[in-house]
Formats: sequence, C-alpha cells, structure tokens
Amino acid sequence: MAFSKGRILLALAAGAFIAATTLPSHAAVTVPKGNRNVEQPAIPGASKRRTQAMKSSFEKKYEKIRNLIATDKRLNSKIRKVAGQFGIDPIHIVGALVGEHTYNVDAYDHLQTYYVKAVSYAGERFRFEYDGEKVTDFVERPEFDACKSLSNSRDLWNCRQDVWNAKFRGKSVGGKTYPNNRFNAVFFEPFYAGQTFGLGQLSPLTALINQDRAVKVAGIKPISADNASGVYEAIMDPDSTLAYMAASIRSDIDDYKNIAGFDISKNPGITATLYNIGGAKARAQALARKNGGKGGKRMPEENYYGWLVNDKEAELRSIIGQ
Repeated sequence: MAFSKGRILLALAAGAFIAATTLPSHAAVTVPKGNRNVEQPAIPGASKRRTQAMKSSFEKKYEKIRNLIATDKRLNSKIRKVAGQFGIDPIHIVGALVGEHTYNVDAYDHLQTYYVKAVSYAGERFRFEYDGEKVTDFVERPEFDACKSLSNSRDLWNCRQDVWNAKFRGKSVGGKTYPNNRFNAVFFEPFYAGQTFGLGQLSPLTALINQDRAVKVAGIKPISADNASGVYEAIMDPDSTLAYMAASIRSDIDDYKNIAGFDISKNPGITATLYNIGGAKARAQALARKNGGKGGKRMPEENYYGWLVNDKEAELRSIIGQ
C-alpha cells in the first residue's frame, strides 16, 4: 500500500506526540548488581553481642536460614508465589530473610514452628499503648490532623511517625514528657523494646504500614491497631508475614524509582538494606536532594546486612532455582 509524503509526515508527528506524552520524562537509573563497598561495612555491636550470647556465629546463623529456605519446599514455594503476586524477584524476599536471621535472630528449624508460634498469640490480651493511652486514641490528637486525609496505610502511618518525631519525641506536651525513642518502640512493643517477630522479623508498625497493599494483592485478613493480639498473630503467621514483606519491598522499590530516580530492583542488597533500616520514602527523598533531583552520581549503598546478601547472591539464587 502506497503512502503520500504528507501522510508519512503526519504519522511521524502523531508518533512523536504519543511518545512525548506517554514516556517518562526521566528514566530511572538502574543500580547494578553487586556491592558499592569493597569491604563489608561495620556490623553493629548489638548484633555481635546478641550472637555471642546465643553462643553462635554469623556464619552458623547464615547457614541455618539458608538451609531452611533450601530444604523446606513449602517455604520455598511460598516465597516464589508471593514474589510473583507483587511483581518482584524472589531474591529480594530471600535476601531480607537471610539478613534478619543472620544478624538479628536465629531461624527456627522448620516452617511449622512459626505457625505454632502464631497460634500461641491468638489468645493473648494486650494493647498498643503508652502510659495507659492507646495509640488509636493518641493519634486522634489535633497534632495529627494533617494525617487524617490520608487513606493509604503506608502514607497514614508514616505521617503519624513524622508527627511523633517532630512534636512529641523527647518533648513535654500538655504537662507530659514523652520518651526520646521511636514511635514503634514507645507504642507498639508491649513485651519489651526492640522486639520484632516471625519469619520476616516484622514489627507491628511495619505490618500496619504495609497492610493495605498486602491485603489488596495477597488477599490476607486485615489487621487493626485496636487489636494487638490480631496484629501479632498475623506477623507470626508465615503466609501473612511473607505478604507484608513483599508489600514492603515492592513499595521500597517504587519509592526509590519515583522519588530518587533509581531502579533498585536488580540489587537485592539495596532492598535488604532498606528492609533492615526502614524509612525508604524519607531516604529516597534525602538521596534526591543530595543529587539535586532524580538520578545523579550518588547511588544508593548497601549496609553490612545488604552487603552479605549481594556477596552471597549467586548461592541464594541457586536455592530458589534461579
């Protein structure tokens, strides 16, 4: 079929218009595989002391969680399934699991043990509160009014954390002095400070932050800060905890792409680092400021936890059939 010169020019112009209006103005810079640091960054003293107290070593703990993932076919299958639901590479979930159980807690020998632990929390009665005030009442204070219009759980709870840090943390408000500590540590740890739970070593606040995406994509049961035992039961259950993990990692990848202009989906050490330290959105914003916008010369870097994941990437991929 023959085309006139005018029709060809018109078609080219239309194509250019479509490209200009549909393609992103700034393509994200892909963070390549591997570590930016030649040597592993320093491991925190608390992690070393905890491991010594358990009469173990980081090498032994790494081998234990690696072997659990490699030999427990049900867990292996669940990791790959939930990764597919959230559109992420399974290596990101594996990396987060390996980092948590190598440097924070030891892994149970069998997946079934986590289910048993979940059931043990089902009958417990406790609340998320500080000094007799429930967190659900605390966030109704006028200082949190700016957060009320936010319907997404990630935005809502992150906003509440920001308000806590700006207006309450370490300050006296209305004649009451509040601890100079994290929002999560003050209101969401009724057993003892610093504790995280389950296969994914999640805090209650992390689960609440990521619950909207986890519920929507994986179809798990919703949780509420009004029902503390329900939150603990959920984060102890491997099915729901894997969904919270995947939702968190997916959101971290999205935040770094949309805010900082970096695609971190090819670097499990970076996603593991963010899973470890949290606050991905604020960190992406800080990186964008340092670079004067999206992309730039300063790339995200792994911490000690993510460094191990990148260093062991080939081995970890092999245990999930990649």
